[in-house]
Amino acid sequence: MPTSHWRDVPGARLYYELRGSGPLLMLIGHPMDSAPFATIASLLAVDRTVVTYDPRGFGQSTIVDRQQDGDPDLIADDVNFILKAVGQGPADIFGSSGGAVDALALASLHPDSVRTIIAHEPPVALLLPEAKEAEKGMREIYETYRRDGIRAAWELFGAFTGLAMRPQGGGEPPDAEARERAVASSRRFFEHSLLPVVLYRPDVEALRNSSVRVVVAAGAASKGEFPHRTAAALSERLGTSLVEFPGGHAGFVSDPQEFAEVLRRTLGA
Repeated sequence: MPTSHWRDVPGARLYYELRGSGPLLMLIGHPMDSAPFATIASLLAVDRTVVTYDPRGFGQSTIVDRQQDGDPDLIADDVNFILKAVGQGPADIFGSSGGAVDALALASLHPDSVRTIIAHEPPVALLLPEAKEAEKGMREIYETYRRDGIRAAWELFGAFTGLAMRPQGGGEPPDAEARERAVASSRRFFEHSLLPVVLYRPDVEALRNSSVRVVVAAGAASKGEFPHRTAAALSERLGTSLVEFPGGHAGFVSDPQEFAEVLRRTLGA
């Protein structure tokens, strides 16, 4: 079972969990909190110290200024605070989706804290050949949220990215508290995380020359989807091969055993 911890950082109080023992591995998502990582974290904790956390404003992590954007550089600082609190570094980092973007920022800002990052399907829209169209599409999703609300925004998000997304805050949740959490998470995502994450431009040249090993990965079942295409664009810019992982965008949830095995092999390569 994980142990629960808190870390006070400028403007937020961060919740994180620790499992296992051994070399340090942190799993990060954005806007996803730590809960979907639970199964794979337990599998990996057999021979590693595994850290999962809730980004500021999501899950159990609080935020002072609710209007503060979830800029990847800011979130990278948060992750670094947690790594320093845990110790045992430098760490290996697995980042999923927006968490992969935050991991790229971490490698640029705090390279001494990191050994390897695996950036799984980072939605770095501005690296696509059709960057202008991608930016326009993401801004349309944001404007749809502002004009028509959460459900309409999730529907357009799914149509644009190719991801099968369940509209958070829609339908009949199991209870009122769950509905409130889902709505708050969706609002935070569309208002303050979507554009800062997808319009983040990683410093490709700095990543190429960094002491941090950068691995870009994508799901075997997500070819053609927006985050798979952005991952391929990043790996091409870095001059590295795109590493295939089981499942789709959330393969660590759908195929945790196989995903953990590939993750271990990739870190050991």
